Amino acid sequence: MTERILITGATGFLGSAVARMFAGAGFRVRLLAREQSPRENLSELREAEIVSGDLTDPRSLEAALEDCDGLVHVAADYRLFVPDPGPMYRINVDGTASLMRAARTAGVRRVVYTSSVAVLGHRADGAPADENTPSRLEDMVGHYKRSKFLAEAEVRRQTAEEGLPAVVVNPSAPVGPRDIRPTPTGRMVLDAARGRMPAYIDTGLNIVHVDDAAAGHLAAYRNGRVGERYVLGGDNLELREILGRIAALMGRPGPRLRLVPGPLMPLAWLAESWARVSGTRPFLTRDELTMARHSMYFSSLKAERELGYVHRPSMLAFVDAIRWFAEYRGLSLPAEGLHYEPRDIKDQV
Repeated sequence: MTERILITGATGFLGSAVARMFAGAGFRVRLLAREQSPRENLSELREAEIVSGDLTDPRSLEAALEDCDGLVHVAADYRLFVPDPGPMYRINVDGTASLMRAARTAGVRRVVYTSSVAVLGHRADGAPADENTPSRLEDMVGHYKRSKFLAEAEVRRQTAEEGLPAVVVNPSAPVGPRDIRPTPTGRMVLDAARGRMPAYIDTGLNIVHVDDAAAGHLAAYRNGRVGERYVLGGDNLELREILGRIAALMGRPGPRLRLVPGPLMPLAWLAESWARVSGTRPFLTRDELTMARHSMYFSSLKAERELGYVHRPSMLAFVDAIRWFAEYRGLSLPAEGLHYEPRDIKDQV
């Protein structure tokens, strides 16, 4: 009999990709969604069962898990600036703990928890970090990273001490279509495509196509070892290179102005202060500048070895994201189309 899987976060960017991946693999997909959440990303999941619930309502979680064989918990409050961090901790930490307890009570046979590379440490030699790179709560910059660190720790505790059959995945920065909000990474791509990123900071990111991260979730569900964590990443790129590639796709030169994080701190403080007053998102935050002091490079070798995980070139993620933003968010493309050759993607390392 086909397994029934409860997936959280499917109204969002990564969660919707995960839901499509499991539905395409033949699973019976049940999606947990809040009443007020936008349903745009669920339009292609016509066979999915959608149930109302909230991570802050334990009873709704118990009802959603009834008759489910597995759970994939993707939902999270992903913001790099929050005037009031309380709701973020209630969703990311308390909600995760409640959902894992409900999964144990329901007797699900397999859980995949979506953590983040944000909870991993940095290597002193600058090499890409992996699942074994140590980190501490006090090393986490900002409430998002702290909340995800605490949430993963709770999942791992319930796995080790209470028999939760969980596998943890740590995706890097996903890029691709259907980033409706957009996420902080998607906003960077969109701003760069619009020519609004004329400067860069000396830092780096690991970019993964959102559909590859979703495929990694499916592989972890099928082949992951309980109690283990797996980095689901892509290409390690300098921020200058990321912005340059996006600019090149749009037929423009890349950024040439290099900025230093330290002197920008007062500007970030002013941006945050205005955001608190106006209820908007700041264009720059102190946490972002602090995180930029380390290149966020990661290795997916463990997932490749144990799960058969593969990722496509990051250029294809940029192309797919820009085309989606053009079709659904009004991004203007060059009249002659995006500037790349198929070999640019095929030959990219």
